[in-house]
Amino acid sequence: MDYQRELEDLFNAVIAEESSDLHFSEGRHPTIRSAGFLIPLVKKDVLKKEDLTGFTKAILTPDQQQELVTKKEIDFAYMYDDKARFRGNIFYQQGRISIALRLIPRNIRTFAELNLPEALDMFSRKKQGFFLVVGPTGQGKSTTLASMVELINNERLEHIITIEDPIEYLFEQKKSIIDQREIKSDTRSFHSALHSVFRQDVDVVMIGEMRDPETIGTAVTAAETGHLVFSTLHTNSAAQTIDRIIDSFPAGQQDQTRLQLSSSLIGIFSQRLIPRISGGLIPAYELLISNNAVSNLIRERRTHEINTVIETSSQEGMVDLNRSLSDLVRRGEITVENAYLHTLNQKTLERML
Repeated sequence: MDYQRELEDLFNAVIAEESSDLHFSEGRHPTIRSAGFLIPLVKKDVLKKEDLTGFTKAILTPDQQQELVTKKEIDFAYMYDDKARFRGNIFYQQGRISIALRLIPRNIRTFAELNLPEALDMFSRKKQGFFLVVGPTGQGKSTTLASMVELINNERLEHIITIEDPIEYLFEQKKSIIDQREIKSDTRSFHSALHSVFRQDVDVVMIGEMRDPETIGTAVTAAETGHLVFSTLHTNSAAQTIDRIIDSFPAGQQDQTRLQLSSSLIGIFSQRLIPRISGGLIPAYELLISNNAVSNLIRERRTHEINTVIETSSQEGMVDLNRSLSDLVRRGEITVENAYLHTLNQKTLERML
């Protein structure tokens, strides 16, 4: 088999079907994910061991192949001509190779095109502060952050640095200078790259993921010292995100972290992508806008009360996840069943529907 040509054929299928992911696993047909559902490409042959090896060699550089052998897994980005970019992970399972590829669209869509709230404009137009986009894996966090960065790129003369593993969306420099740094090829680690931004005359920093307390601490400090900092976490809600950040530090450092976070946090956006009745996916979301009440709750260890603040502050632009879900149901965008699958509080949602 000509694995390079077969890859191109499969990539074209992903693009044509507007799919999000492509999977290769031994003993199964190549499989795409469309609108959240896995669909085997049954017209393609079931993959054998040698096919996975062939695809791996077609995708990875020799150095990356060696890293895969040594570490048994590797994150990478792959450019398919000028048509598409993929974020990938190749890993071993039961001694066999499996491949997962996520399509990164070439065009960075606007908030309106993504069905995201206009309130996100406000955070992109801030000059400093700490803003987080959170949610489970595969829920569009990177796409939302890219839209926020692109808004700045279109409107302001700023120096923007992104730190990613791997680089996902490729930005075309417009009004802003944009430097994109990839872990391993451009810098040793998130923490190392983030520490360096203080000497790089940066205005806006986008951190692909905060994986350790050192990175979180430096990000909060950067926001405190006059930078606008965007990042992501794999958490389910604003309150859980704040607790996760604080709990990542030793007990002796948590009070200081609370103080720093209470003064630097400007908002948290939690999102889910839900199958749309008309096809495709649509986001449901929770939006916390940090105000005096939120800052006080963070300082006073009362983060469990933040959900109530969100629920009762819609006039300030905050959005409760159940309100978002119930609105989507009423508009005929999603089913009641899917709303219940994605809520964090079924009893409250039941009262709204």
